[in-house]
Amino acid sequence: MKFGHPLELLVRSLELQTTLANEDREAVLALPYTLRTLDPLSYLVREGEKPDKCPILVSGFAYRQKMTAEGTRQIVAIHTPGDALDFQNLFLNIADHNVQMLTRGEVAFVKRKDMQDLSLSSRKIAEAMFVKTLIEASILREWVVNVGRRKAPERIAHVLCELGARLKSMGLDGEYRYELPMTQEELGDAVGLTPVHVSRTLKLLSEEGLITREKRSIGFPDWERLCEYADFVDRYLHLDVRVSP
Repeated sequence: MKFGHPLELLVRSLELQTTLANEDREAVLALPYTLRTLDPLSYLVREGEKPDKCPILVSGFAYRQKMTAEGTRQIVAIHTPGDALDFQNLFLNIADHNVQMLTRGEVAFVKRKDMQDLSLSSRKIAEAMFVKTLIEASILREWVVNVGRRKAPERIAHVLCELGARLKSMGLDGEYRYELPMTQEELGDAVGLTPVHVSRTLKLLSEEGLITREKRSIGFPDWERLCEYADFVDRYLHLDVRVSP
């Protein structure tokens, strides 16, 4: 789906839960920005640095991650088009984690000061930003449970379900099918498994008829069955909660 303005998907994302007035939508679209096309692994936020921009993902995918002292990586969130990638640091003076591009894509960079001023200029915009940050915390809680308490096939199936649900909410997916933006190594870093274990688990999910695979294209023959298998309940995404004016 094509959008004429780079920040239109941000407006759509904010309005999933919060009703914005026309003047609020126009204020978001009026934000000054710099549009850049970035390659996979490009850094959008670096741990230890002072944030000065708020990146908005226009196309492609990004991920939030932490590194251990030994150099191992834990992916703690996946971001889809329309996501503001640094609301979490909007009023903090140092980044405590990294955000990188997962795939090649476009990013609109808005100055942090401009985004701060926007949030302080409108109660509804501030509310929408706050709600988005709360939902990111809700997703993180679910990811902790996923890595800590679910078996390997359920972990991977749960991530696949989440991506499908989030893309569908933004009108960006096909009918029960999408292009998986992650390598097996990256998927393993999101669920705490080795690439070999991920490969075996994806094969198992295919043999069980829970998913179909064609290169990176993932299909879901029976979405409800997969959700039940993965213990996936989309309540934590808060896709059906809309704050009225």
